[in-house]
Amino acid sequence: MCGRYSIYESMDDYLRQLALDLVVINGYDHERINRYNVAPSTRVELIRPVPAGLSVDRVKWGWSPFWAKGKRPDPINARAETLMTGKFFKSLWPNGRALAPANGWFEWIPDPADPKRKQPYYIHAADESPLFFAALAETHPGIDTDERDGFVIITAAADQGLVDIHDRKPLVLKPELAREWVDPSTTTERIAEIVRTGCRPSADFKWHPVSKQVGNVINQGVTLIKPLTIP
Repeated sequence: MCGRYSIYESMDDYLRQLALDLVVINGYDHERINRYNVAPSTRVELIRPVPAGLSVDRVKWGWSPFWAKGKRPDPINARAETLMTGKFFKSLWPNGRALAPANGWFEWIPDPADPKRKQPYYIHAADESPLFFAALAETHPGIDTDERDGFVIITAAADQGLVDIHDRKPLVLKPELAREWVDPSTTTERIAEIVRTGCRPSADFKWHPVSKQVGNVINQGVTLIKPLTIP
């Protein structure tokens, strides 16, 4: 987890769900985003705190510190259990906090009909509400894209029924915790507590099998998240 996700509503919808008092200082597209198959290394909308309020930027999903560039593909996730103490994400913790708004994410499990193949499942909020993944990001706003820019989604151990799908899940925050996450005044101690205990439980989610077309990064569209009937 998490290797693909969806973000298809307008940014206004996500910001409204957060009910933030902070001002969004930069312009952003008010149209529906309509991305049903966000893949690693692509650029996608990210909400992050800045000195004057909040900024909405399109940032590459995947990040490495400068000393690890080119040694392996940029990781797209950071484990909640180790990100605060390990060397790899030291430059992002805790001041690189950001939110990756989403509507759901995909996981793959062995196909019952053919164990050599995998069946994708789509996981989303049981009440269909937007999701907020806790993330860490490095950004250098400017006219040109900076090769250092990127973000990772924090993951936590899966619980209850979600373990049957995957042993990891994104660190999904309820709106009130998401607001704390991007508030610059939140203490490091509180941020660490959110990482340890703030992930929404499996009872908040539903999941269903979907088309294997999601495995191809060029495929988009609402059909990718529609339930699939498995014989």
